[in-house]
Amino acid sequence: MYCPICNAEYREGFIKCADCNVPLVEGLPPEEPTPEYVDLQEVMASFDSGEVEMAKSLLDANNISCVIDGQNFAGFGNMPARILVPKDEVTKANNLLKKHFIE
Repeated sequence: MYCPICNAEYREGFIKCADCNVPLVEGLPPEEPTPEYVDLQEVMASFDSGEVEMAKSLLDANNISCVIDGQNFAGFGNMPARILVPKDEVTKANNLLKKHFIE
């Protein structure tokens, strides 16, 4: 038996956590995995939110994960939205984006 608050383990026969004063449960849910560090690199920057969305859609369709930095501020001042991809997918992303955005 376990306390769902403090995760203390109790022997058979106990029904309430002595510290948290809550009913014990049979088992605890699995722990959330620790997020993995991913080294990101910029592959595109634009002030045009439509262009950024199109590029993101293209990357998503080709199973290239990406993050858009500054999307809410693109077009305001000197801050473009930047598309970042994992370092190991930069070449694939660059080739794909060049094919569709550079004439």
